Amino acid sequence: MAGRGSNVVLGARRGDRVEQLGAELRHNGGRAVGVPTDVRRRENLVRLVDTAVSGFGRLDALVDNAGTGPVSPLEDLRVDEWDDMIDVNLRGVLHGIAAALPVFRRQEAGHFVMVASAAAYRTVPGQAVHSATKTAVRTVCDGLRQEVGDLRVTIVSPGFVHTDFVNTVVGPETRAAPLVRRDADTGSL
Repeated sequence: MAGRGSNVVLGARRGDRVEQLGAELRHNGGRAVGVPTDVRRRENLVRLVDTAVSGFGRLDALVDNAGTGPVSPLEDLRVDEWDDMIDVNLRGVLHGIAAALPVFRRQEAGHFVMVASAAAYRTVPGQAVHSATKTAVRTVCDGLRQEVGDLRVTIVSPGFVHTDFVNTVVGPETRAAPLVRRDADTGSL
């Protein structure tokens, strides 16, 4: 987007990486800023949105792509990981909505682009909590779309994407399983 002339404000929890990406985009002629952002902290999303508005005059779209999924069987009782998935995958989306919606209302325009997952449509063993958070994102976005009819709300639900996601899976057997259990028709894990 920066390469096509859009002003871009990037947020990610790895501050050094997101700031470096912003610098690379600027070096290549784009207008971009990298802002360290942890979606679990509402004030981080407010700062991200404020950076866009103060730096570029407005916020046209909020793309919420943060997610985590240290999948494991429920029987493993990885409660701290469940809490983290809820905080990042669901609460992070809610924080983004809370930060951007007032700006979109003032502007009388805006577009929410929320990344859910094919896991929001199909649950497989070991992914119940991950699927639950992504289903919740889908539900929140459906409600948001109905409540803010004059604003745009888009839900993107990809299947397996090669990211660091698989590195959060504990245990080599579980880590290998998502690639084996991937559904050929839906792409979901």
